[in-house]
Amino acid sequence: MIDGTRFWTVFVREVRSAVRTRTYLALGLVTAIVLFGLAHAGGGPAGGYVPTVVDTLVAVEVLVPTLAFAVGYRAIADPAVRGELDILDTYPLSTWSYVGGVYAGRALLLLAIVVVPLLALGVNVATTAGPETTVFASHRGVDSPFLFIRFIALTVLYALSSLTIAFLLSALAGSRGRALVLGLAGLLVITVGGDLAVFAGLDTGVTTSTLGGALAMTPAGAYRGLVFDQVLYVAVPGRSAFVPTWVAVLSLLFWWGLTFVGATLATDAA
Repeated sequence: MIDGTRFWTVFVREVRSAVRTRTYLALGLVTAIVLFGLAHAGGGPAGGYVPTVVDTLVAVEVLVPTLAFAVGYRAIADPAVRGELDILDTYPLSTWSYVGGVYAGRALLLLAIVVVPLLALGVNVATTAGPETTVFASHRGVDSPFLFIRFIALTVLYALSSLTIAFLLSALAGSRGRALVLGLAGLLVITVGGDLAVFAGLDTGVTTSTLGGALAMTPAGAYRGLVFDQVLYVAVPGRSAFVPTWVAVLSLLFWWGLTFVGATLATDAA
């Protein structure tokens, strides 16, 4: 299983490599520009935390898996092409420790790219929204910074799940070209493919009463449903659940655990 010392060595190597790569800094800047641009275009920061979430939710839902695949689609494919995995077989380093260390390093990088702009946006809301925005929509909803923190926490879970899927596809690719193709295919499946499949199922037995649970089975659907239920609908009492919360949480954890195990086994077989 995972050896702490060797895991830490691989993790530190990944972090140092990321710090030297300016492309990741550019990704963070682009993410910040997109989020701030959309939020201010919709007037979210002046309206409060919940309006800001409404303005940026669709963008975050697409940006997060895109960034996850940008960070992780070559994480295992590149070492395999360079023969690094064959060399590692001669060292007392388990596949679990290696994949875990690489994943932890890339996860830290991904969270920095995603979370730092969101935190900056939250600070912007705190400094620009007036006191009257704590109650919005004709006094039907109550705004709170804790709802925005909850939004960030759910985004972190979504990002980590998306990254493990990218790792699995990278481990299965075997080459940089196939890693790019599989990464793009996986990105399309996460962002739109799952929802399209569920809606197509309406013609084959999926009813509107079970639609919420079916949507929660996909990473994007689970994330979207959790944001609606735990952030947006909390601010407006009386709204019914969009998806079953426990199903959505288990779905994201399932995708995270299953694909991490799959990525480790695929790396071991590479």
